[in-house]
Amino acid sequence: MQFTASTVSLTVDDVAASQAFFTDHLGYAVQQAADGFASLSRADAVDVVLLARGIEVLPPEQRDQRASGLILAFTLASGLAEQEKRLRDAGVEITMPLREEPWGERLFQVTDPNGVIVQFVEWVASE
Repeated sequence: MQFTASTVSLTVDDVAASQAFFTDHLGYAVQQAADGFASLSRADAVDVVLLARGIEVLPPEQRDQRASGLILAFTLASGLAEQEKRLRDAGVEITMPLREEPWGERLFQVTDPNGVIVQFVEWVASE
């Protein structure tokens, strides 16, 4: 089996709000969009599809679910603190401040307008 792409599909109440968040703050580009749908991509990250809650293309048992309990995590090679500052300066609420875990993970989180948790991670080299 060979994959050609990876995509996460998120069901949200307001597609336009999440689309703006991902394009304005996370550098995603819109590939396709229609009423209740947006396909976003970035060359160095997983693609994101946004679907409006209740949209009829989903099976009936999935239509009213929201993206919850999910953390969309991005690993950076460096510059984590600078990215937190950039987002904070842009008015994005930092919902989990920058911290370092004992196992060497530095991370912080933001939450998009629909409650999608986005986490940024940088690994600290062990000495």
